[in-house]
Amino acid sequence: MKPDLANIELLLLDVDGVLTDGGITYSDSGEQIKRFHSRDGLGMRLLMDAGIGVGIITGRKSKALGYRCENLGITLLFDGIRDKSKALDKIISQTGIMPKRMAFVGDDLIDLPVMKKVGISFCVSDAPEDIKNHCDITTCQPGGHGAVREICESILKAKGLWGAILDNYLS
Repeated sequence: MKPDLANIELLLLDVDGVLTDGGITYSDSGEQIKRFHSRDGLGMRLLMDAGIGVGIITGRKSKALGYRCENLGITLLFDGIRDKSKALDKIISQTGIMPKRMAFVGDDLIDLPVMKKVGISFCVSDAPEDIKNHCDITTCQPGGHGAVREICESILKAKGLWGAILDNYLS
């Protein structure tokens, strides 16, 4: 049975390997440098503009991620999290959204507990096979290269919103 994306009210994302290509670059001062894809950013904005929440659950902390979330207007940010299930419990409490109305995008073992609790789990195309075997939908695009945009468009299309968004840009 194909998952029903039309029921999604909140999209939760891992960062490294999902919003980025998984590489971690450090400057000489030890600061992390992250590369985000602009189309992923627009996809997340389109979701939020349509009333669908977007949140982050990630194991690492970085200033770059904080700046990216601030730029996009993402306030549901849980970074430096080792137990992502506990963060999910906090998100349920904060938002009142039930897990069956949430989707999560992951790419590695640390993401599996949340992937098993939400309504729809996604993984990126370059995730390990063990992760792909435990997710509902695998993207065509790899992490950091438009996978999140692909997911955002899929949700908006399932909700019947994509045509109006496209028309808005064409008019």
